[in-house]
Amino acid sequence: MKKKGYRNPYQKRIYRGWVHFVLWQLGYYNDPYPIPDIPPNFQFPNPQEIVANDHPKVTWINHSSFLVEVATKKFLVDPIWNKRCSPIPFFGPKRSHPAGIDLKKLPFINYVIISHNHYDHLDRESVTQLNQLHKGVSWIVPKGVKKWFDKNISGSWVMELDWWESLTVEDPTNGEKVTFTGTPAQHFSGRGMLDKNKSLWMGCMVELFATNNLIKRFYFAGDTGYNPYDFKKIGKKFSPIDLSLLPIGVYTPRKFMRPVHINPSEAVAIHNEVDSRLSVGGHFGTFRLSKESFLHPPYELHKALKESGISWENFRVLNPGQTINW
Repeated sequence: MKKKGYRNPYQKRIYRGWVHFVLWQLGYYNDPYPIPDIPPNFQFPNPQEIVANDHPKVTWINHSSFLVEVATKKFLVDPIWNKRCSPIPFFGPKRSHPAGIDLKKLPFINYVIISHNHYDHLDRESVTQLNQLHKGVSWIVPKGVKKWFDKNISGSWVMELDWWESLTVEDPTNGEKVTFTGTPAQHFSGRGMLDKNKSLWMGCMVELFATNNLIKRFYFAGDTGYNPYDFKKIGKKFSPIDLSLLPIGVYTPRKFMRPVHINPSEAVAIHNEVDSRLSVGGHFGTFRLSKESFLHPPYELHKALKESGISWENFRVLNPGQTINW
């Protein structure tokens, strides 16, 4: 742990605490322009398609939670099944729809990736249930988050990563290897008044190998603001990326959110910079955490894709519980 907490190399004073949230509610961070209206009858293209079970699959569960299936391995990222994402059970943002998959009906999960310790990404109730139901599941977390697991989740197997740090796990039953690499993200951490940036935040690159040959590579960006450096570095090191899970929501007001949450246009920029063959949008549509409506992220993404000349087939928006191949 850094003596004064972790920091972002390209942005200063990025932390968002209770004072900032109060100022937001009082109008200090209001944007000078209104959020644009969405044309009536707009729908992001999402045709029904046959899913091949013998090919890699990805399912959007809700918010930033995805189930990724490759070969014999099952991965979850930032799982949340709770009714609220808040330190107070009866107060705070409430979910707008049920999770796309019942937690108790998940296939056996091998690995769970946690991007950082905010309540909408590290949910104690969900983590506890997953650890009980999936004996032997491995937790891949940023530096400093293992301390929370040791205190709150007994019997958990937790592996910490720093940015650009990699670890490889081999399955002795079939020789498959999974390499996890922590990747930079522009964000902050904290669950209370006394742990400001005391743990790291990250994205994660996951590579699956069989007989030492790369099968697939996927990237989970976590929560992040945009900068013109990190994602180009990620693309340079890992290109091409088969699947990217990128946030597209919780971005207004921009004066407040820009340093820590990308908007859809920036998500498209990251899609290009990391050289992603397919991206899927997340971090929207479940908890009301910002000023834009739940429909604005898909609409703004659709506009940004058109402006960039990218087909919606290369950057998808799914319904909760919907599965596609990748």
